[in-house]
Amino acid sequence: MESLEEIYQKYARTVYAYLLSRTRNQDLAEELTQETFFQAVRTIDTFRGDSKLATWLCGIARNLWLAHIREGCEMQPLEEIEVVTGLPSPEEELCLQWENLEILKLLHGLKEPMREVMYLRLIGNLTFGQIGEIMGKSENWARVNFYRGKEIVRKEAQKV
Repeated sequence: MESLEEIYQKYARTVYAYLLSRTRNQDLAEELTQETFFQAVRTIDTFRGDSKLATWLCGIARNLWLAHIREGCEMQPLEEIEVVTGLPSPEEELCLQWENLEILKLLHGLKEPMREVMYLRLIGNLTFGQIGEIMGKSENWARVNFYRGKEIVRKEAQKV
């Protein structure tokens, strides 16, 4: 097993990107990222290895974010976010055609859980299997929701 520092170095960016996509607040995303790793250290003995470590960490992050929402804290508007892209994959082609902020505005207009699937895939850079695992659904369910969301965003973008 990797050391805790190696785990943090390897997965902090993914957890932060996921939380930023949900909270739309850099300070809150940083705070929840730190809390995620604190909770992970406290409960590492519950990690059975049935899923990837990144998936387990994003599950903790999601639970912390939902707890934050239940406490009545409001989300702040997204001012800027950098979407990290390497070589464009088919699903990233849409992001390359328009400004990232405009795409995020269109994504934000999607209904849940489709919006969360889109955020996890495009911003969190997670696989469909990881997304399905986080959402408690199948990999195919994540793929279908992503495809449908992409088509909705594509149609809306053509209107702009």
